Amino acid sequence: MSKNCLLSIKNLTKRFGGLTAVSDFSLSVNDNEIIAIIGPNGSGKTTIFNLISCYYKADEGDIMFMEKSIKNFSPPRICDIGVGRTFQTTRLFKHLSVIENLKVGTHARIRYRLWDELLKTRRLTQAETNVEKEAHDLLEEYGLEKYTHEIAGNLPYGVQRMVEILRTLASSPRLLMLDEPAAGMNPHEALNLMGIVEQIRGKNITVLLVEHNMDVVMEISDRIAVLNYGKKIAEGDAGEIQKNPEVIAAYLGEDIEDNPVHFQA
Repeated sequence: MSKNCLLSIKNLTKRFGGLTAVSDFSLSVNDNEIIAIIGPNGSGKTTIFNLISCYYKADEGDIMFMEKSIKNFSPPRICDIGVGRTFQTTRLFKHLSVIENLKVGTHARIRYRLWDELLKTRRLTQAETNVEKEAHDLLEEYGLEKYTHEIAGNLPYGVQRMVEILRTLASSPRLLMLDEPAAGMNPHEALNLMGIVEQIRGKNITVLLVEHNMDVVMEISDRIAVLNYGKKIAEGDAGEIQKNPEVIAAYLGEDIEDNPVHFQA
């Protein structure tokens, strides 16, 4: 493992009955990188996310985070060690306000004892003050402060996606995993998302994303890993991936001469 390797996935395999969803997948993710995993529908991308975040257990292989194996951790422990993720569909508390949703994320790393809650101690009061401030600061930093007191379920879908990303950021992850963050976004919202992802990287947070929007993928990714039928068929920067014949065949179903291709979602 290289010195600045944050996440190392080694020979990961996951089977569901007779179906091999992920086969012998390996990937190294370095500090402060933005890495995308792409592939046709059903190629195993979200399964890999579920393995990293321990919603699924691997049949073979290992997952190392900060040089320690995490493949047998529970999802809450994964969050505790600094791995945060979003999902393909939003999982906001839609009856709560935006600020309340972010406070839920911040509470994931706030620790106080039962009697602090029962007695309303100074420790609890200070913790709640800190939670409120951190949530407000996040909204202001990422330009969503105008939605602070809006009910999350009433927001446009693209804004809900942004709020979910901020809620995950509120848990202070070292690695942020974004599963289809641009899904349902219009071009303006997708452009804004790219700026936010770069802003997140500026906070020394590593980003791993699964995404179908190729404009987003090609613009912001340092490296791209391509899956097809559960196997990694290519890895490289945007230019390399666009010209890779195996990738072109997987997406378009035919061989195309060595010309760069602008993939469409």
